[in-house]
Amino acid sequence: MIAIIKRFLEWIKLKEKLHGKEHKPPLFKDGEIWWSYFGENVGTEMNGKGDEFTRPVIILKKYDRFSFLAAPLTTQGKEGTWYFTFTHNKKKQTAVLSQSRIINYKRLKERVGKIDSVDYNNVKKAFLDLHK
Repeated sequence: MIAIIKRFLEWIKLKEKLHGKEHKPPLFKDGEIWWSYFGENVGTEMNGKGDEFTRPVIILKKYDRFSFLAAPLTTQGKEGTWYFTFTHNKKKQTAVLSQSRIINYKRLKERVGKIDSVDYNNVKKAFLDLHK
């Protein structure tokens, strides 16, 4: 329990820095993969990893220059309607569609790349099918 509390406190410190950081929003687009400061979350919600609480995400829908809908990615193989697996840079990635959420640009760390248009259309379809 103490380790969990310590991890939350570390995340709060980083989150405070991210929130106070004033910078021009990076140019991000639908279908791109970015490292994101995903955070330390609650219960079964996915967490970021390491000291910076980061996790790769795929941008499903850009709303404006400040926010977007993103699905966290994992390299662990997952199957079912909650997931969509694709290959990027010769590496299997699985989008965890059930963990998708709105993210502010201040959480973006660095761009990894962009998935091809076929995979992007398929991941969008899988997301919409899951949320019917």
